[in-house]
Amino acid sequence: MQLAVCPGSFDPLHNGHVEIVARASNLFDEVIVAISPNMHKNPMFSVQERMDMARETFSYVRGVSVKPLGSGLLTEFCKEVGANALVKGLRDPKDLAYESPMATMNRHLSGLETVFLAADGRYTHLSSTLVKEVHSLGGDVSEFVPRAVQRRLHERRRS
Repeated sequence: MQLAVCPGSFDPLHNGHVEIVARASNLFDEVIVAISPNMHKNPMFSVQERMDMARETFSYVRGVSVKPLGSGLLTEFCKEVGANALVKGLRDPKDLAYESPMATMNRHLSGLETVFLAADGRYTHLSSTLVKEVHSLGGDVSEFVPRAVQRRLHERRRS
């Protein structure tokens, strides 16, 4: 069985993420969306909220599950779940420059390969940071995020 992990903070999950995970599900028997706490960022949503939104969003995609990544090494998580590969989406050359050293380190540490998927052109401008910023300034981000995220953002705006 070919199992891949698609890691990220997904704070919040956006349609670019969804597109990459859906494509990965066509390449692998199973894809685990691994939600990272990422202490280097100021999260809008808790890990549990992000997991709930991801589970709702991917409930229709065959072979996709959602798990917390925890605070350890990604390679250890992958070993624990039996993953054969990591999947990372790339929007532009900056993403490749950022992700390449990590892919090399992960392969060096564990032999784990990273599969890079080029983002669909409709989503190359999207980032979770940009979605949060536009939302915080009152903008409509509904066309950029799944319904589960849209509902949570709307609830946050009302409270």
